Amino acid sequence: MSGTRRPAGDLIDAVLHNMRTNLEVLKYTTVAPSRYTVYVSPGEHTRLEGIIPRLQAETIRALNEELDRLNRPAGLRRRVIRLFRRKRPPLQNADTQWHVEFLPDVDGELQDEHDVVVHSDLILPPEPELGGGERTRRITTVHVGHRTTTRAQTSNPAALSSVVYARIVYEDATGRHRYDVVRDSTTIGRGGVTYPVDIRIITSEDVSREHARIRRDPRTGTFHLIDLSSLGTTLNGRHVPRGFDEVDGAKRENGAESALPDRARIGLAETVFLDFERVL
Repeated sequence: MSGTRRPAGDLIDAVLHNMRTNLEVLKYTTVAPSRYTVYVSPGEHTRLEGIIPRLQAETIRALNEELDRLNRPAGLRRRVIRLFRRKRPPLQNADTQWHVEFLPDVDGELQDEHDVVVHSDLILPPEPELGGGERTRRITTVHVGHRTTTRAQTSNPAALSSVVYARIVYEDATGRHRYDVVRDSTTIGRGGVTYPVDIRIITSEDVSREHARIRRDPRTGTFHLIDLSSLGTTLNGRHVPRGFDEVDGAKRENGAESALPDRARIGLAETVFLDFERVL
């Protein structure tokens, strides 16, 4: 695509695709995320800077029109719904208004000036078996040429606390670091625009952008390690099972995790090692 210009309308289509991917069906409504963050290359952002207010306005208009379209199924879908007496609850914006931002990729994570990344965050109702509290599901759609990949991540922001549950000490290319674990989900990796992480490791590409996650069970206080990497994660020298499957180009966690003892050494692709110690 080098030398060609991506139409600004493609960015609107990317937001609509993300919205359709991050719907949540409740009992009486189906909700769509209200907030979208779109990352483009610095060059593209500079080119579009003068029309970004208009781009935001047209994206919001397109989101409203898409809600109307999805709430009015086409003839064939309408007949199928009548036949099986099954209808999805009406689709609504999860908030009172849409929030759309277009930002430059200042870290240079996008591989091509025409690549586009869209984040959306949707607040989900609590799951009683996970100890209550609202959760946030982040859907990231990455548009590279004619290929789109999707990544989903669910976290519990309500778990953020001033209480330190555990400490992690590690050394990467920038020196020695200590990280206090104060929430129920901690993601580790090289990170980037398309891979937000809590502990960003500065090292070689052997360590994945999103390499592993540490999950704390709020009911029991126990910790669990989830491998999300390409080259593997070790726990006290032994490889843990991969915690995701590839489904239609999307990375979907499969529930596989390993119990973390109170003290443990976590290896990322046998390149960087983190010393974990439970405090509470």
